[in-house]
Amino acid sequence: MDQFADRLRAAPQSRLQRSAAAEALALARELARRTQLEEEPGTAPREMPDAGMFAAADQITVAGHDYALVLKDEGEVAEAARLVEEARERAGV
Repeated sequence: MDQFADRLRAAPQSRLQRSAAAEALALARELARRTQLEEEPGTAPREMPDAGMFAAADQITVAGHDYALVLKDEGEVAEAARLVEEARERAGV
């Protein structure tokens, strides 16, 4: 996740506009949703706001670190890594 964030920070604006920032935001929202479901079962998750394409790297970093704190086992860690890698591939960075 940190590598993905670093690649986003280094990506040209044109790449961010094409799809990279949208993929990062989608990933951040999914990680935040999963964290909230674990921390606050029974409540509706709140959606992470779109803070703009230049904030996308920070959003996945924060959401990813928060999610890492609630993971229970290696299977969940592997699933999180898969989500990040798939988003990075779709983003093209």
